Amino acid sequence: MKTLSPKTLVNMNRNINKSRLFVASCLALITTAMAFAIRAGIMNDLTVTLGLSDTEKGWINQMAFLGFPIATMIGGPLYNSLGPKKLGFIAFFGHMLGITFTLLSNSFWPLFLSTFLIGFANGMVEAAFNPLIANMYDENKTTMLNRFHVWFPGGIVIGSLIAFVLTQMGMPWQVKIAAMYLPTLIYGFLFFGQPFPEQSGGSISSSNAENFRTIFTSPLFWFMMVCMTMTATTELGTQQWVERILGNSGAEPLLVLALVTGLMAVGRFFAGPIVHRLNITGVLLASAIISAISIYLMSSATGAMVYVYAVLFAVGVCYFWPNMISFVAEYMPKTGALGMSLMGGAGMFGASIFQPIIGNWLDSNREKVLAQGVAQEVAELAAGQATLANIAIIPTILIAAFGFLFFLMRNKKPAMAHS
Repeated sequence: MKTLSPKTLVNMNRNINKSRLFVASCLALITTAMAFAIRAGIMNDLTVTLGLSDTEKGWINQMAFLGFPIATMIGGPLYNSLGPKKLGFIAFFGHMLGITFTLLSNSFWPLFLSTFLIGFANGMVEAAFNPLIANMYDENKTTMLNRFHVWFPGGIVIGSLIAFVLTQMGMPWQVKIAAMYLPTLIYGFLFFGQPFPEQSGGSISSSNAENFRTIFTSPLFWFMMVCMTMTATTELGTQQWVERILGNSGAEPLLVLALVTGLMAVGRFFAGPIVHRLNITGVLLASAIISAISIYLMSSATGAMVYVYAVLFAVGVCYFWPNMISFVAEYMPKTGALGMSLMGGAGMFGASIFQPIIGNWLDSNREKVLAQGVAQEVAELAAGQATLANIAIIPTILIAAFGFLFFLMRNKKPAMAHS
C-alpha cells in the first residue's frame, strides 16, 4: 500500500465525521456485549426448553469465544488492505445472520453453529475498530480506547437488564436474542456511506511485513498474549456463568451482572487520570490483586455480601481489556492493527478454552455434593462457590506476571519501548 503524505492525509480526513464513526463503533461493541449478557441470561432457559447440560452449554459458549479469535486472526492481517469499513460490514452481516440463525435453533448443533457466527462477528468488531480509533485519535489513544471499551460493560448492563425484564415478563429466550437486532441495525446505518480515515495515518504501523516481523521477534508481545488469555478468562469466564454460579446465592444473578458491568463502564470512562497516575503496568498489577481477592471472597459469600464483593470484582476487572490493548498500541506500535487484533483474539481464545472447563467444574462439583445426600439447592450453591474458588487461581497467577511486567517496564516510555 502506498504511503500518503501528511498533507494528503489531512485533506482526506477533513470530511471524516469522527464522532459518528466513534458512536457507530461503540454501538457495534454494544451488540457484541449484549450477545454475552443475553447468552448469560438464557442459560436456565436452555436447560428447561432444550434439555442442555452445563457441559453442553459450555461447548456452545466456547463457540462465541472461539469465533472471536478466528475473526481477529483473519481481520488483523486484512485491516491494512481492506480497511475498517469493509471489516465493519463483515461484522454487521455476521451479526445479522448469527442472530437470525440463533432464533431458528431448536437443538444443540444449530445453536452451536449460530453462536460461532455471532462470535466471529464480534471478533471483526475488535479487528476493525480498535485500530480505527487508535488512528483517529492518535494523540489520545489510551483514553479513547478506554472510552470505546466503556461500551462492552455498558452493553452488558443493557443486555442483562433486558434479559432480566423479559424473564420477569415470562418471555421466551428467543425474544431476548431478538433484542440484539436493534443496535446492529443502528450501527450498520451509521456506517453506511461514511468516509473512513486512511488506515496508514497515525503512529500505528500499516505495514503487514513490519507487523509480522515485530510480533514474531518480540518476547514481550508473546508474554502479553499469554497474560491476555488469563485477564479475559478472569473477567468473562466469571460473567458468562453468573446465572449458574450465583443462581442460589441469595442474590439476583442478572442484577449482579448489571451492577458489575455498570461500574466497569463508569470506571473505563474516567480511566484517563487513573492510567496517567499509575501508568498502564501499574493499573494491570493493581487489577490482578483486586480481582483475585474479590473472586475468592465471593466464593464463600451469600445474600447481600455477594453484591458487596461484586463491586470489588468490578473494580478489579474494569481496566484489564482496554489497557492490554492500549499497552500494545502505546509500547509496541510497530505491531500495528494486527498486534491489537491478536491481543483481543488471545483474550477470547483463552476464555473459549475455559468455557467447557467451567461448565464441567459446575457439573462435577454439583455431583460431588449431591452424592452426600444434600438438597438440590444446597448442591447448586456449593457447586457455584467451588467453581468461583477455581477461577480465583487465574488472577492469582496474574499478580506475579504483572509484578514482573511492572518491574520490566518501569523506565520505559510509550512508543519508545523496544518491540
